[in-house]
Amino acid sequence: MKIPALRAHIGDWTYYVTTLTFEQVDLHVSRIDDELHKSETLKDAIQRSITNNFISIRDYILNQRELFFNSLVLAVYDDYPEWREIEFSYGGEETFQMGILDFPGHHKIFPVDGQHRVEGIKAAVKQNPELANQRISVVLVGHKNDAAGMQRTRRLFSTLNRYAKPVKLDDIIALDEDDSVAIITRYLLEEYDLFADKRVVIAKQKAIPANNKDAITSIITLYQANLELLKTHYQEKYGTKLSGKKLDEYLKVRRGEEELNDYQNFCVNYWDGFKNNLRDIADYLASTEQPAEQFRNNTNGGNLLFRPIGFVPFVKASLIVRKRTDEPFDEILKGFDQVNFNLDSKPWHYVAWNPTERKMIMGSDLVIQLLLVFLYDEDLLEQEELQKLRTGYASKIAHRGEDLTAVLDGIKRPASP
Repeated sequence: MKIPALRAHIGDWTYYVTTLTFEQVDLHVSRIDDELHKSETLKDAIQRSITNNFISIRDYILNQRELFFNSLVLAVYDDYPEWREIEFSYGGEETFQMGILDFPGHHKIFPVDGQHRVEGIKAAVKQNPELANQRISVVLVGHKNDAAGMQRTRRLFSTLNRYAKPVKLDDIIALDEDDSVAIITRYLLEEYDLFADKRVVIAKQKAIPANNKDAITSIITLYQANLELLKTHYQEKYGTKLSGKKLDEYLKVRRGEEELNDYQNFCVNYWDGFKNNLRDIADYLASTEQPAEQFRNNTNGGNLLFRPIGFVPFVKASLIVRKRTDEPFDEILKGFDQVNFNLDSKPWHYVAWNPTERKMIMGSDLVIQLLLVFLYDEDLLEQEELQKLRTGYASKIAHRGEDLTAVLDGIKRPASP
């Protein structure tokens, strides 16, 4: 095997940058075996690190026409390739970094970084041999299968894998062209008035900065709300749940325009109902100067809908109502307009808002969600859910054995005239 390459140095490593076809990866790159450890136990531990995640990579290769990968880092040992440099001149300069790597045929290659990609490529080529000529960039380093060489390669292995960080959710929302929820969230931010301009804060976490007086919510919270809408839309359309691994796989492949448009219309239908039937939202949209200040502050807490810990549970609660009543979103959200969302009042004291310390209370998502359904129509809760609500609410407000209905009596808003 002869392949063109570039030679370079970093630290005390000499490495070569080149490309391999998927067929070459399949034929010549092996799983890590005894290159990092002699111990059978430790070898087994490395092998077990190759999880079924390679299956999703295989499916990505098979289904994504615009597929692209980071470079593999591969270690070569036993029979090292011969480097044959080529003098290359340009603009009065010359370099000897370019050349040919000539593999003698008895070499061994294993992945230092990219084990799952290698296994995914192998599996994809077996399923579709026409992928054999696809090329992936690789970085080749030398390895010696003695104690010092193992230690050196282990350090490289751990460094590459320890410091490889997963893509942050805010980056996925901003850039991902396969994730349906990210695509529609971007559409709403760009085209939908409720979330346009400064009405959604861009941050790396759900929390909204205390000095923000404009946003109704954060971009991550909006994404999570739209994810709940996707799951309901999918179940209504296809009659099956979209959750767990199935949901993860769904979000890795871009859907067709018709499917995306259906989901977008479902989201717009929901948010239309949200902004047109909730008086608090209408008041927020009508305000021009620091519109969120009265709805989110550290004096009285403001409004549940303007807090991330209330926004997503509210969406979940309204979707439970839809599932159990089959009512349109307009009617459901009109019904929720009778609920008191003022945090500095029952039932939110010590559930979502601490009136003594004047701060939000975290970890109450399920109680808030069930409480919202209860406030809409307590008969919609299943017996098990009602018991969870009684227990959870009693725990939050430190009432033991008190009847929930009595505690919550009189907290609904009077009906609109």
